[in-house]
Amino acid sequence: MKTTLLLTATLFLSGLAAAATPATGDEHAAHHPPVAAAKEEAAKADQQMSMMRDMHAKMLAAKTPEERAVLMDEHMKAMQSGMAMMGSMSGKGDKAMRGGKAMTVSPDMMARRMDMMEMMMQMMMDRESMKPAASK
Repeated sequence: MKTTLLLTATLFLSGLAAAATPATGDEHAAHHPPVAAAKEEAAKADQQMSMMRDMHAKMLAAKTPEERAVLMDEHMKAMQSGMAMMGSMSGKGDKAMRGGKAMTVSPDMMARRMDMMEMMMQMMMDRESMKPAASK
């Protein structure tokens, strides 16, 4: 009887010790998938913004209409990619759908979305100003 009680207590205590062991980063993230997904989405948004800034700088640096014409396809792809990303970042009110589950959109992600929208508008305005004047 004492052996059974001792064995049960030992197993119980070893289970508590295992539960108290700190989880690794991946194990911890598995318990908080929305947080991990939000961090990944933020990183993608930052990467998209960086790519759009680089494209904008290239367009501004182009000196001739020929140079700009070469960059137009790349510019349009950057704009389309930005629009697709903004579509995935939007939501109705403060909710966004992710895999069929409603999820709160963080103020940080909304700020990123607004920054991306402003960048795209600036890119479009600069693109228009670079077009040659229409002849009358």
